Amino acid sequence: MTTDAPLPVFEQLRLPDTGLTRDAYTYVAGATPDFIFHHSVRSYVFARAHAQNQGLNAGTDYDDELLFLSCVLHDIGVSEEGNGDQRFEVDGADTAAAFLRERGVEEQRIAIAWDAIALHTSDGIAGRKGTEVALAQAGIGTDILGIRRESLPPGLADEVHALFPRMDLAYALSDAIVTQAKAKPHKASPMTFPGILLRHHLPYGAHPHWYDLLAAAGWGDKPVGVSARRRAETPQQVGAMFTEYLEAGDIEGLVSLYEPNAHFVPTPGTHLVGIEAIRKGPATADRQGHPPQARTARHPSGGRRRPGVEHRDPHWRRPRAGDLDNLRDPPTPAGRRLGPRGGRPVLQLERGSWIGWSIDRLCL
Repeated sequence: MTTDAPLPVFEQLRLPDTGLTRDAYTYVAGATPDFIFHHSVRSYVFARAHAQNQGLNAGTDYDDELLFLSCVLHDIGVSEEGNGDQRFEVDGADTAAAFLRERGVEEQRIAIAWDAIALHTSDGIAGRKGTEVALAQAGIGTDILGIRRESLPPGLADEVHALFPRMDLAYALSDAIVTQAKAKPHKASPMTFPGILLRHHLPYGAHPHWYDLLAAAGWGDKPVGVSARRRAETPQQVGAMFTEYLEAGDIEGLVSLYEPNAHFVPTPGTHLVGIEAIRKGPATADRQGHPPQARTARHPSGGRRRPGVEHRDPHWRRPRAGDLDNLRDPPTPAGRRLGPRGGRPVLQLERGSWIGWSIDRLCL
């Protein structure tokens, strides 16, 4: 039934005011938590602003009513009513389609709304599915992640937030999606957006990632080329791989453990930044004629060291198994010594401290 009661917000925010848009507004207000309802309305306002920035005109370049419906209904899949057995985006698209169909909306328009809702988390796809679909995703992305927020008209965000407060939307919505996924894991298959969220809330290894799926495929495929390098997923794996590559003299293996902008100090006064510089560094930066391996110093001070200050003696040796065993333990607070004292190597997980290969920014 169409809502005839006055809705001042339609005038304040210049929302498309039709019986259908009022029905959708009222429906979502009652079916979803306030943080989702507020987000859904703001998403339309931001989508319309993006349309204006692109020189698009409502009624000629896009269907303004349909854009509003797509935005306002886009998270209905996170509601109790919309919580089916599919990923929340598809459940929401089906629920919205049923809502629109009951009100006599043409199937062609329903199909556009379905795409906008089902694809609103699908970067690179939504933008190719038509103007309303692309605009809806743009508005939703602005409200969640701040994408293109700098292009909004001055004061617009403040105006809409005064009427529809954020209520910690980004985290509240993420938690709601995870809650659904924990209760129904089939709603969050590993490579979907809900699956990625769910993985962050489960113990390591409980929810597979892409390479886990490949390993379980049963075809016996093995890594080749660049992919042949294993990637550390936990601090324990970093330690084991670091030791393995170090003892093998495998510079490429060691380099593979670092982030693109990692810092490497092979000798006092030599500071290399970036994987390419690190790869070339050991061969050219060694000042004492030693093999271009990552090296470990015996500690002349009986284990004491000042944070960020290198302590070495001239008696270098190639590292042996056990020198880096401490890296196999979970990380400790910055600055805490991880290695044994009494002349044995000591490593610190602290910005600026190092022995040989920096462990400041190993990839995880």
